[in-house]
Amino acid sequence: MEKPQFADLVAEVLEQLPPTFARHLETVEIVIAPRPSRAQRRALGLRPWQTIYGLYEGVPFTEEYNAPATITIFQAPLERDFRTIASLREQIRRTILHEIAHHFGISDERLHELGVY
Repeated sequence: MEKPQFADLVAEVLEQLPPTFARHLETVEIVIAPRPSRAQRRALGLRPWQTIYGLYEGVPFTEEYNAPATITIFQAPLERDFRTIASLREQIRRTILHEIAHHFGISDERLHELGVY
């Protein structure tokens, strides 16, 4: 899929966010990258066979209001693992919501406790 088409899917998901979430994302930049950089992989301690679909980098909203942050969506692993437009759109949605949860200070452990996974 070309990057503009993928970006359209990401934009579609973002437009469908509830206004309650959207208004707290004004200082969050949403970026699309092909895959995690070497520095990002190193910082996360990812092994060569491990992958991620998205990454939140910044200070959670709960700790500092209006601090700049970035959510990166990784196109290549998403397209590799989700081959239909419907499944890709759904996983982009799940990934964005997951990263927004981090923006609101919710850890991966807490997401597991809540049954998100």
